[in-house]
Amino acid sequence: MKKKTKTPKRAEFRADDFVVYPAHGVGQIVSIEEREIAGVKLEMFVISFEKDKMTLRVPTTKITSTGMRSLSSPDIVGKAMDTLKGRARVKRAMWSRRAMEYEQKINSGDLISIAEVVRDLFRAEDQPEQSYSERQLFEAAFERLTRELAAVEKIDEDAAAKRVEKVLVKRAA
Repeated sequence: MKKKTKTPKRAEFRADDFVVYPAHGVGQIVSIEEREIAGVKLEMFVISFEKDKMTLRVPTTKITSTGMRSLSSPDIVGKAMDTLKGRARVKRAMWSRRAMEYEQKINSGDLISIAEVVRDLFRAEDQPEQSYSERQLFEAAFERLTRELAAVEKIDEDAAAKRVEKVLVKRAA
């Protein structure tokens, strides 16, 4: 029986590529470097998250297990924008359980799941005020969605945010 060896997907990513790291959103690969840690040489992606003033080093062999991926295709972005147009689905479960679900969707890195959170937690001007934790989750999802939209469409984040808000406000009207 042949033993399957996993080949790292390093070739998929190059310096200057934008990538999505599920726990942090959109970042840019600054470089690929070799580091010796505990006597073991590791090849690592150095990813910069400019807005968060954060740098992350991810071993090239851990790409799959961390869920790091390329930016979504314009097709997926279109589906995410369509998701925003749908009706908000608010389950009748306890808030703590819903909050956990929303957090899992945000940290999944899946753009359509993130769009679902934005859609479900969006409040129009004439709607009741959100709780602090609802607003925190909404803002986290909104930021992830707009950053990826901006990176895919090569527009600035403000323009991306305006596009998303326009869709949400139109739906709520």
